[in-house]
Amino acid sequence: MTKGTISLIALVGVVFAILSSVFIVDERQKALVLQFGQIVKVQEEPGLGFKIPFIQEVVRYDDRILALDTPATEVTPSDDRRLVVDAFARYRISDVVQFRQAVGVGGLRAAEDRLEGILNPVIREVLGSDGVTSNTILSADRASLMQRITTQARARALPLGLEVVDVRLKQTNLPEQNLEATFARMRAEREREAADEIARGEEAALRVRAQADRTVVELVSEAQKTADITRGEADAQRNAIFADAYGADEEFFEFRRSLDAYEKSIRGENSTLVINPNDAFFDYLKSPEGVAERR
Repeated sequence: MTKGTISLIALVGVVFAILSSVFIVDERQKALVLQFGQIVKVQEEPGLGFKIPFIQEVVRYDDRILALDTPATEVTPSDDRRLVVDAFARYRISDVVQFRQAVGVGGLRAAEDRLEGILNPVIREVLGSDGVTSNTILSADRASLMQRITTQARARALPLGLEVVDVRLKQTNLPEQNLEATFARMRAEREREAADEIARGEEAALRVRAQADRTVVELVSEAQKTADITRGEADAQRNAIFADAYGADEEFFEFRRSLDAYEKSIRGENSTLVINPNDAFFDYLKSPEGVAERR
């Protein structure tokens, strides 16, 4: 082997050693330099870092805010109305050294499993505490409940080197076995409200009809009264006219009354009266001589 070849191999080895001793940490990461599994250096600032080639290794961790969806958790508020809560958390690695010591080589997956084991009990504890009802969880007060969950989860996650930024409740539903009973109760309540509305409507309709019937009776009674008064006044005027006519010409009055009687008693073409022909009823149907003789 020539000296040139040896020099080239040596140069390549040196370049490789130099490249192996340099690592880059970008702004989204934090890094640990490990030597035989032990932490010898922490690189939290972005930029170039150096390590001993072949002896030391670099482990990088995400420095961004991460999200974790928790599985649905069943909680029992103080009113014993069970709910299924679906939540998610936002967290970040705040202390990479403590994080490495807590989760070891498991990394983020192991950390999320342990964080999930923290969140679920905290959610059940807060939502099941005294004074917290299902209506509280479903109302605007849930914001304060989420803050309580965040505070407690943050304190319990600190030994893992994690900072819990926020915990949010995504969905709050009833368990499947309770849905049908809840819907049945809601239907019964709506039917009862509908029956109450119908009853109130019928009661109002009865009052309106009664008032209308009363008004009709009063109007008819008043009209009948007015008609009777008018009819009585007309009869009085007629009788007065008849009396005046009778006093002025007694014979004409009797003649007029006889004609009215003929008109009322003889109606139609085949009307027949069975009566004594000498009766006074026919005085004005006889000849003038006969009438004079009768008188």
